[in-house]
Order: sequence, then structure tokens, then C-alpha cells
Amino acid sequence: MSRIFITGSADGLGQMAARLLVAQGHRVVLHARNPARAHEAMQAVPGAEASVSGDLSSIEETRGVVDQVNRLGHFDAVIHNAGAGYREPRRIETVDGLPHVFAINTLAPYVLTALIDKPERLVYLSSGLHESGDASLDDLLWKQRSWQGASAYSDSKLHDILLAFGVARRWPGVLSNAVHPGWVPTKMGGAGAPDDLEASPQTQAWLAVSNDPAASVTGEYFFHMKPHKPSAAARDTGLQERLIEACERLSGIRLPE
Repeated sequence: MSRIFITGSADGLGQMAARLLVAQGHRVVLHARNPARAHEAMQAVPGAEASVSGDLSSIEETRGVVDQVNRLGHFDAVIHNAGAGYREPRRIETVDGLPHVFAINTLAPYVLTALIDKPERLVYLSSGLHESGDASLDDLLWKQRSWQGASAYSDSKLHDILLAFGVARRWPGVLSNAVHPGWVPTKMGGAGAPDDLEASPQTQAWLAVSNDPAASVTGEYFFHMKPHKPSAAARDTGLQERLIEACERLSGIRLPE
């Protein structure tokens, strides 16, 4: 039996992964952006151990999530599932002066990774759209570019793989991988999404707990429980380090060696 923390597990793929893992007999802690949603999450996932709350668009509230998680004790795995979608019509600025999509999809997983007591496994939710992400990393905060929600989302999903692979290199004792869950008909994906919703949460759950040799790897990108080739940029160690350094600068939090 493993103990897993899943961000963004009040609904969608996070909730589905939580239900799957609870059904397998694992201990699961849920996360939602506020206490009311966290209460709803507990009702939606019978058998979940606990829930924590905090708005991941805020660095201060993300630190609060870390404090709640660390008080609960050690976790075997963390699934970084929470995410903002690609439909934001304008650059929405957070309390920290960051684009909303970047804050939730890129910086929050970095902060949580850096500050949560180190688990044995880390799983980061990415997307096939990462292939369209801007690999220059020149305008992370969208101050020079004209805002495009889909492009900002694609950028952030490339960042998630860069972070997963960068952590895999820095922390050889931790299995750190990224997942493409498919384009599925969730609230984020939309009703017309063509991929298999039931299959979508299985890979991240498998990577979080399985002793299968195929799941006991690090620095890989998966689609439907099989290794998948990411963009060439994702394997660029220089880009991985540049992103980590940018996240450190923007958050004031250093990723431990």
C-alpha cells in the first residue's frame, strides 16, 4: 500500500486517479483550491484519507499547501495534476504578478516539488500540446508577446516535462516522470475531446504505485502506460536548468540538490 498526494483532485482526472488508487487500497490525500471544494472532494472520493486546500495561483497559498501536506507525514508519491486550461482569453495576472496559467501549471509544481518532503515518486501531468511550446523560454511571463491562451498552455506543458526531467537528473533516488493523459472530455478538455476518458487517469496512477519494471523508471514521458517520445526540447538539459533557475528566481525558493 502506498500513500499518494494528488493536486487538483476535486474533479476531473485528479479525482478519477484518486478513486482508482483508493479502489486499489492505497492511501490518498486530495487537494482543492479552497476548503469548500476540499470538503466536496472528500465526499466525491469515499475512502480518501484527508484533503488539503490552497489556491495554487498564489505562491503564499502554495506554501500553505506544502505546510498542510508535510504535517500529514511522508508520502510515497505526488501526482502534480492541477492545471489551468487553454481558454483564458486574456493575460490574467495573479497576486504575485504572474500569468495565471504559468503560476498554476509551471510555478506551483516547482514550489511543491522543492518544499514537500521528498517522496519516492513524482508524476507531472503534461500534454501532447507541449510540442507547440516555446522552447526559447524568453518570455515566460508573457510581457512581450501578445497573449494567446492556447500557446501559454502549450508552453506550460513543455515546462512540466522540463521540470520532470530536470528533477530526474538532480534527484537520482526519485522516480520523476511526465504523462500525456490524452485529449479527453473533462471540464478542461471540452465535450468534443476524442480520447478515452476511462483510460486517461490510469498511467499516472500506475506510475505512482506500481512495482512493474516498466513503471520503475525515471526521466520518461508516457502515454497510455507506454513510453512516448517527447519533443527534442524536453531532453535539452540546458533548458531544464534554465527553467529551474527561472522558477527559483520568481518564487524565491531553491530546488534542493
